[in-house]
Amino acid sequence: MKRWQAVVAYVIIPGIDGSDEQHWQTLWEHQWGTSAVRISPASWSAPDLDDWVNAVQMAYDDACRQDSRVVLVAHSLGCWAASTWLNKNPASPIHGAFLVAPPDPQGPAFPRRAAPTFIELSAQPLPCPALVVGSTNDPYCTPEAAVDFAERWAARWHPAGACGHINSAGGLGPWPHGRELLDSLTRL
Repeated sequence: MKRWQAVVAYVIIPGIDGSDEQHWQTLWEHQWGTSAVRISPASWSAPDLDDWVNAVQMAYDDACRQDSRVVLVAHSLGCWAASTWLNKNPASPIHGAFLVAPPDPQGPAFPRRAAPTFIELSAQPLPCPALVVGSTNDPYCTPEAAVDFAERWAARWHPAGACGHINSAGGLGPWPHGRELLDSLTRL
């Protein structure tokens, strides 16, 4: 067993309305304690991209006070806030981006009325190692679109099987498989 283990600070970036108490992001956040910082945008229910990107910056700044190795842990619309922040801050030392269930801004189920500032986004290569995890039956994104996002983000792709939107509605609880995937990213 190693005597020294690297510490990582996590920035939690949920989707619309945040992640509830049964969501894997919240459960992981509780496990990580002070090593995790959740974004706090003013526009949780009617997401404004600039507000969310500013919230990522504030959470990143807080996380950097915990440790120099920072990993973004994003779900749903949070994937787009994370990728936008990363592309606006390419020199920021990010150890990795864990992007789970990104919704397709051009897909039929995308919340256009609630999140109009996210509609025109497109995936651009990310300046850090990234892993995109998607589901075969996500109502917000086809597997083909998720694979395309991963390729355009220059990220690794992992199909998680039929997990819906990979949220608390899918009954994943603490999602041990997701933790294994995240750990594989933080070991890079």
